[in-house]
Amino acid sequence: MLTLKEYMDGQGRSAFKQWFDRLNAPAAVKVRTALARLEAGNTSALKSVGAGIHEVRIDFGPGYRIYLGYDGAELVILLGGSSKARQDAAIADAQGRWADYKHRKRLGE
Repeated sequence: MLTLKEYMDGQGRSAFKQWFDRLNAPAAVKVRTALARLEAGNTSALKSVGAGIHEVRIDFGPGYRIYLGYDGAELVILLGGSSKARQDAAIADAQGRWADYKHRKRLGE
């Protein structure tokens, strides 16, 4: 079992939530299903995209992606999401959020 938490920026905003809230209902169901599988420990859809970031690929619609990082063996931090078309920019954003998360954790925030 894995625990999923959303990355929150310094103002308490979640990029993952902002992305998820814009999805239509069928896409949201697919994303929720992928997250439930991940929570259950099924990491077969994960792919490393560099700098400690992984993506969950969802073969639906425009090819949705969920970006995350591992904080230990059981805690997963959700960093954002995108479609395949916006993948490169979304990965760069996730890498920035991951660096911020690790920095703030070192500082004890």
